Amino acid sequence: MRALGFWLLPLLVVSGVAGAADFVGPESCKGCHPAAYTAWQQSKHARAADSLTESQKKDARCLSCHAPDQAQQNVASVTCETCHGGGQYYSPGYVMKDPELSRLVGLVDPSEKMCRTCHDASSPSLRPFNFVESLKAIDHWSAERAKKSTRAEAPSPPPAKK
Repeated sequence: MRALGFWLLPLLVVSGVAGAADFVGPESCKGCHPAAYTAWQQSKHARAADSLTESQKKDARCLSCHAPDQAQQNVASVTCETCHGGGQYYSPGYVMKDPELSRLVGLVDPSEKMCRTCHDASSPSLRPFNFVESLKAIDHWSAERAKKSTRAEAPSPPPAKK
């Protein structure tokens, strides 16, 4: 698989596709990443555009954070691909099984700098942004999240007999 990545990278760079991938939608992530999809679905990101008034929904300054991909990708919220990049080239299962290849073809690991493009001091209604704490609120990848999910899905112990 790494050999494929070695030959695929120059092709992507020459054709310019690595930076211009189309979105495939959060539902396409759901099949392989159901816990991450559920975490996103329950997050404020999934409903970011819903918090806007009708006039704000027409204001590019508001949409740049609440629906940043609406103009080019027709997506009216903050989705998986807003943070991880358009999945057109990295979403196939055989690509996702190879972390190096998936990153070569467009999968982005979000950074604090990336988050701060919206979560910054100039945002009109945001409290101070603490990157480390905020990551915990959207955690959909860590071992700690997996433990919480397992505990939440485990059946409750039977009531104690009296």
